[in-house]
Amino acid sequence: MNPREVIRIALRALARNKLRTILTMLGIIIGVGAVICTVAIGQGASQQVQQQIQALGTNIIMVFSGNVNVGGVRMGNGANKTLTADDAQAILQHVQGVAAVSPMVGSTVQVVNGNQNWLTRANGASQDFSLIRNWPVVSGSMFSQRDVDMATDVCVIGKTVATQLFGDSDPVGQMIRVQNLPFRILGVLQTKGQNSNGQDQDDTLIMPYSTVQKKISGISWVQLIMVSTASQESMGVAQTGIAALLRQRHHLRPGEDNDFSVTSPNEMAQASAATANTLTFLLGAVGAVSLVVGGIGIMNIMLVSVTERTREIGVRMAVGATEQDVQWQFLSEALVLSSLGGLIGIAAGVATSATISRLAGWATFVSPVSVVVAVIFSALVGIIFGFYPARKAARMDPIEALRYE
Repeated sequence: MNPREVIRIALRALARNKLRTILTMLGIIIGVGAVICTVAIGQGASQQVQQQIQALGTNIIMVFSGNVNVGGVRMGNGANKTLTADDAQAILQHVQGVAAVSPMVGSTVQVVNGNQNWLTRANGASQDFSLIRNWPVVSGSMFSQRDVDMATDVCVIGKTVATQLFGDSDPVGQMIRVQNLPFRILGVLQTKGQNSNGQDQDDTLIMPYSTVQKKISGISWVQLIMVSTASQESMGVAQTGIAALLRQRHHLRPGEDNDFSVTSPNEMAQASAATANTLTFLLGAVGAVSLVVGGIGIMNIMLVSVTERTREIGVRMAVGATEQDVQWQFLSEALVLSSLGGLIGIAAGVATSATISRLAGWATFVSPVSVVVAVIFSALVGIIFGFYPARKAARMDPIEALRYE
C-alpha cells in the first residue's frame, strides 16, 4: 500500500464516525491551542521587555543618590544630596568601559506659549542625553556643551509638549516661558510613546542640567547620573568601577554603607523576562498535559475501532494484507487524527492569541518555530498513542477475526 492510499483509507475510516472523530480530536486541539497561545504570550512579553530595554537607552547604568536616616526613619533612595556633576565627570574620565554620562535633575513646571499652557516635567541633562537614551532629535538640534557650561535658556521638547503648545506648527526656534523665564526651543525629540509604567515619555522638556539647577530648582546637586557603557559586556565592570570611585570621592570608610546606589534597568528587565519565561513554561506544561490527555483519548478510540473492525481486519488478512499493512492502516488513522487536531489547534491558538492581544492589550508573538514544534509534537502523539492499537490489530489471528461477531 502506498502512502496516498493509506491516508485515503484512514480518512474514509475516520469519516464513518464524524462526531466521535471530532470529540477525539478535541483534546489535541485544546492542547496544541493552549501551547501556541501560552508560548505566544510569553514570547510577546519577552519582546516587550527587550523593547523597553532599547527604549531606556544604550547599555544604561543608573546612579542614584542614597537614602537618609532621619530619627530612625529611612527616607529611601534619592533623599540624599551627595551626587554632583563633578561625580559624573569623574565617572566618565576614570571608569573603564564608560562611553557617556549625563547628570540628571528634574522639576515639574508650567510651560506657556501665548494663550496655551501645559504642565510638564523639565529634565536637566547633558548634551549626551539623546545619545545615552537612544532618543534622537528629529527636528532642529540638541543643545551643546557650551549651553551646559553657560547655563543658557534653551531646551528641546517632546512630541506631546510640542502638540499641546504649538499644534501642527513647527516649534523649532520659537520662544516659550518656563516659570516666567524665556526659553528658546532648539529641537523636538523623536516620539517614544509610553513606558512600562504607562507614563507618556514624550511629555517632557529637556534643558541643560546647569540651567535647571540654577534657574528652575535652585540646587547644586544632581538627583541621578545616567551612564552609558561602550558595550553590554562592560556593564558589570563599569558598575563595580563606579561604586569604587564614588566611595573614594565621598570619603566612605570600609564597612560604611554607600550614600548612593548603582543599578541597571537591564537587571530588572532580565528578572521580568525570567519571570515571564517561568510562567510560560508552567502554562506550556498545562498545555502539554492536555496533549497527553488527548493522546490517551486517541488510544482509547483506536482500541474501540480495532474491536469494532475485527471482521474487516480478518477479511483484509485473508485477501493478502500483511501484518505491516494492517499496522500501517491503523497507525495512519491515529496519525491523521492527531495531525488534523494539531492543525486546527494551531489555528485556534493563533486566533486566541490575536484576540487576547486585541481585547486585553497584551503583547503576543506567534513564532514559526512554535508552530513547527506543535505540528511535530501532535504527530508524535498520534504515533506514540496509536502504536499499541495498531500493533494489536496487526497481531490478530485471521481465522479468529473472521469468526468474530
